[in-house]
Amino acid sequence: MRPSARHALILPLFLAACIPNMDRPAKQPRPGKAPAAQPAAPRLEVIAPDIPESIPSWRAQPVVPDAVDVPSSVYVVKAGDSLRRISDKTGAASEAIARANNIPPPFVIRTGQKLKIPGGRYHLVRAGQSGIAIARAYGVDWSQVATMNQLEEPYILRTGQRLLLPSKAEVSSMTVEQRAAAFRIDIDDLITGGEPALASNQKTVKPVETPKRALAPTVAVGEPSRFSGRFAWPLTGRILTSFGSKGNGIVSNGLDIAADQGAPIRAAADGVVAYVGTEVAGLGGLVLIRHGDGWITAYGHADDIEVSRGQAVKQGQVIARASGQADSPRVHFEMRQKRVPVDPMKYLPRG
Repeated sequence: MRPSARHALILPLFLAACIPNMDRPAKQPRPGKAPAAQPAAPRLEVIAPDIPESIPSWRAQPVVPDAVDVPSSVYVVKAGDSLRRISDKTGAASEAIARANNIPPPFVIRTGQKLKIPGGRYHLVRAGQSGIAIARAYGVDWSQVATMNQLEEPYILRTGQRLLLPSKAEVSSMTVEQRAAAFRIDIDDLITGGEPALASNQKTVKPVETPKRALAPTVAVGEPSRFSGRFAWPLTGRILTSFGSKGNGIVSNGLDIAADQGAPIRAAADGVVAYVGTEVAGLGGLVLIRHGDGWITAYGHADDIEVSRGQAVKQGQVIARASGQADSPRVHFEMRQKRVPVDPMKYLPRG
């Protein structure tokens, strides 16, 4: 997770001139070698044909930066009020109101109760909007927004939810480097802000093992109900880079494992594919798998990817091939638990 940044207001013309385009379309698997007389394998059909398959899920719905500055105040609960109704009246997030008044789930309030309304800058989430897209509309770091709002698994925003954002003063104090950093995507962003917002009564998609159609970017991928409890190595090879600090501010969030080009990369545990693409700089083709209970694995420098977003996978299933495109052929492998990178060596079988 990137460190929180002090933010500044970004003018569209400034961004057009200074911010490089980081939105590269997801890399498609290369077709396998088939006899000349046989037709190539058909591509997956897209569920929503009006949305190009190359558009990542987090960018499927545009965001207008129309946040409202809400002053701090005190609200007296009226008959028929709920936290969501009070949120709609005041413009503050219902979750923020609950935290400010120490109201635990199921968030029971009573008539005549005085509630502190926390002031701040709040964005109203619309259908299909993702956390990454919301943050980019304001030129702020999504990881910071996720932390500010204490978002938790499965990190699915809901239509009508309000998100607390950095203030205009914080945004205006951002350096050029901080502005550029806010427009870079990392694994934590994809984990916490890559899915489109759903209606309050809408469910995430049920994963299938052999999808006939590619999952539309407007459909959210949920987390498996629970983790199977055991991980396996994604491939065998010499460890080129271990987990942890390497000095001079360099930190490795996982392992780099030596691999011959084309070597199979296997799912470390049962799960559902949450992301397939090339949007994280330095990792080439990337696959993210959710395993339940907050566990996520990442597989970088992947080529010939054989799975798609929303697909259920089994431990040991081949999900991709090593690309061999790094300085020395390798696969980057990470394990995260509730957003926090952990040392895979502590959870993988010895030898």
